[in-house]
Amino acid sequence: MKKILAIILSLVMVVALFAGCAGDTKPVEDAGKDSVEDTGKDVQTDPENVTPSANSDIKVGVVLVGDENEGYTYAHILGIQEAVNNLGLNEKDNIVWKYTVPENEKCYDAITDCIDQGCTLIFTNSYGHQSFAKQAAEEYPDVQIVAMTGDTAKASGLANFHNAFTKIYEARYAAGVVAGMKIQQLVDEGKLTDKNYSDGNVKVGYVGAYPYAEVVSGYTAFYLGIKSVYPDVVMDVQYTNSWFNITAENEAAIALIDRGCVIIGQHADSTGAPAACEEKLNAGTVVYSVGYNVDMLAAAPNAALVSPTNEWGVYYTYAIGAHMKGESFDTNWAEGFDADAVALTTLGPNVAPGTQEKVDEAIAALKDGTLHVFDTSTFTVGGQPVTTAFATDTDGDFVQDADEAIIDGYYHESYYQSAPSFTLRIDGITELN
Repeated sequence: MKKILAIILSLVMVVALFAGCAGDTKPVEDAGKDSVEDTGKDVQTDPENVTPSANSDIKVGVVLVGDENEGYTYAHILGIQEAVNNLGLNEKDNIVWKYTVPENEKCYDAITDCIDQGCTLIFTNSYGHQSFAKQAAEEYPDVQIVAMTGDTAKASGLANFHNAFTKIYEARYAAGVVAGMKIQQLVDEGKLTDKNYSDGNVKVGYVGAYPYAEVVSGYTAFYLGIKSVYPDVVMDVQYTNSWFNITAENEAAIALIDRGCVIIGQHADSTGAPAACEEKLNAGTVVYSVGYNVDMLAAAPNAALVSPTNEWGVYYTYAIGAHMKGESFDTNWAEGFDADAVALTTLGPNVAPGTQEKVDEAIAALKDGTLHVFDTSTFTVGGQPVTTAFATDTDGDFVQDADEAIIDGYYHESYYQSAPSFTLRIDGITELN
C-alpha cells in the first residue's frame, strides 16, 4: 500500500513542481537595506545593474543533491536558469550540470570533473557537500567554489571558498502570519473542536527534515509569525530524518493531523504533507497546509495557503555576474525580502480575509527594521527570557560556542555566517522525535 501511495504522490509532486514554475510569485516592494552586518559589499542583485561580460566562454559547474523532481533542488535549477538569462549566457555552453550527487566523496568527484571540463566557478547546493567543496577549494585555488547553506567558508581563510544562503526565515515568518490569520478565522467561525486545542492553545504541526539549525530556525520563525497574529498556539514538530521522502512526509503530516493540528507547515521537499492535508480536508477534517520552495496549489488546491520560497536567481545572478567581470564576491552572502531573495507564492483561495494586507504589513516592517523575526521579547526558553546565545560552532560538534548573537534585543540570524544558526528550543514548540 505504501508503495502505491508513494507512486501516486510522486506523480502529484511532479505536477506540482512544474505548476510552481509557471505560477506567479508574490512581488515585494523595493526598499533600502537595513542590514545587521556591514560587510562593505556592493550587492548587485538587480539584473539591470549587472553588465554581462564579453567572456562568453565562462563555464559554471552546478553540483546538485537532487534533480527537478525535488523541490529544493528544482528551485536552484530555476535560479541558475534565471541567472543565465539575466547575464546573456547559454545554458548548453556555459553550464555543466551534475544531478543527484550524494553527500559523500562522489561530490568531490563531481566538482573535479567540472574543473576538468573547464569550470572556474562551481556551486554545490547541500550542506553535506561542504567538506568536499572545501577540499576542492584548497586543491584548486584558481577555481571559485560556493557551498550553499554552508558555514565554514569564513573560518577556512580561503579566498576562493564561499557560503551563501537566503534569509528564508523572513519568508517563513510571513507564511506564519498567513497561518495565524487562518487560525483566527477558524476560531471566530467556531470551526475547531476540543481535539484541536491543548490547554486552550490551538494545535499546529510541522513536518521537519532533521533537527538541524536550518530547520529549527525555520520552524521557530514560522511559529513566531503565527503568534504575532494569534498568540494562543502550540506546535508539534515531527521529523522524517530525510530532506526528501514523499511517503515519510505524508505519513508525518497524517500523524500530526490525527493529533488535532489544524495547520501543517513543513521544511521538507515534497508534496507529501500538502497532499495529506488536501485528502483530510476533503474528507471533512479542518486542516490547511503551508508548503516550502514551490507553489503547492496543484497538489492541494483547497488546503494550500502559501509557500515561502527562496529566489535563488538573485544570488546566482550576483555571483556569476561578479565572476564574469573578474570581480570578487562575498565569502558569506545572505539576503531576504529587501533584495527580493525570498518571497511568498500566490495565496491560496482559502486564506482568511485581510491576509494579503497583513502580510504586506509584516514584510514592510521586516524591510525597514521595525520588526525582527527573533525578537527575544516574543519568546522564552524554559519559562525564562533569553539574553545570550552563541551563533558559531568552532569545534564541529554542532553546538554553538562562540559569537554572541543576541544584540539589541534580538537574535541576529545569518549575521556571522550565511546559513541559519538559531538552535534555541523555545517554549510552545515540542519535538516529537
